[in-house]
Amino acid sequence: MPIEFDNNLPIYLQIMQYIKRQIVTGALKAGDKIPSVRELAAELQINPNTVQRTFQELEREEVVETKRGLGRYVTSEERKIMMIKKEMAGELLDRFLTGMQELGIEEQDIVSIVTDALAEGSQRKGEETHE
Repeated sequence: MPIEFDNNLPIYLQIMQYIKRQIVTGALKAGDKIPSVRELAAELQINPNTVQRTFQELEREEVVETKRGLGRYVTSEERKIMMIKKEMAGELLDRFLTGMQELGIEEQDIVSIVTDALAEGSQRKGEETHE
């Protein structure tokens, strides 16, 4: 699990974001077992208490669930996974819009830029499938 930690953000939050990203991208699927506290702490070379806090927060948010004696698993609630995806998309969109506004780009120009980028991306995808 390759994570480059940012010194400006608590490690447990960064691990939470990483695990959520793994879930919404399908790298971790609904019902998949996640590593134990010891396994993850050893892999990331961090304190097991940090991993424990991460898992407690993920459980509190109902992203993972503990099955007594078996370990922790990704929630099987697709609705919850979709909610996480929308939340993460909203955060990305907020950062994007803030950055565009800081550049002084007007709303209608932001729409044009996004529309052009989407068209360009679709065109590139079409060319890749024909190769």
